[in-house]
Amino acid sequence: MKPFKFKEFTVHQDKTAMKIGTDAVLLGAWCSVDKYPDTILDVGSGTGVITLMLAQRCNAMTVDAVEVEENAYEQTVENFEQSDWGDRLFCYNASFQEFADEMAEEEEEYDLIVSNPPFYTAEYETENDARNKARFTTSLSFENLLQGVSKILAEEGLFATVIPYQEEEGFIELAEKHNLQLNRVCRVKGTPTSEVKRSLLEFSFTAEEVKEEELIIETKRHQYTDPYIHLTKDFYLKM
Repeated sequence: MKPFKFKEFTVHQDKTAMKIGTDAVLLGAWCSVDKYPDTILDVGSGTGVITLMLAQRCNAMTVDAVEVEENAYEQTVENFEQSDWGDRLFCYNASFQEFADEMAEEEEEYDLIVSNPPFYTAEYETENDARNKARFTTSLSFENLLQGVSKILAEEGLFATVIPYQEEEGFIELAEKHNLQLNRVCRVKGTPTSEVKRSLLEFSFTAEEVKEEELIIETKRHQYTDPYIHLTKDFYLKM
């Protein structure tokens, strides 16, 4: 499996079950760093690509990741060490529930938490354990994710995630139970005529008027739209 080269860093993905996909890159590019977060956490880092994108995008001193699957954890650490930002990147090998409980006890908080969570439900599980952990909600349910986020997100902090569009409504309702209010949503379509496939969501503890947008990735095969190019051009080599 060849490494994935971005403009300012390279991501090796030979050890992890989950390879780099559009979801991760969209989330890493879309989530807001306008409030100059000083502490950032990537939940379920996989290859570490989102964490690396955020390290490129802002000067946060603490850029942490947590990854439960051992091979993915090792891959993340390796990718962090080989980047220009190794001195401020750190990955923990733990389940998010354990991690959030421990951080809450120590009263540690994050200004920005991002997660490209597993989202196929159990009926799709495969024989491959590592892939299951990366892909299926049994390893980190939306409930556990939101519960953990609500414990360690700073009062003024932001939480951003990417999920299947059909899960959007339920996820927002679940988030509200943990006092997380939707502030921003971007619904992603592959082409102008295809159905909405993904929802990029951003939450905080403050209710605001929701900013809604739609993003179309390409007009036809490899003909990318201007908004998509604008969003990803700092990362993809060919943009």
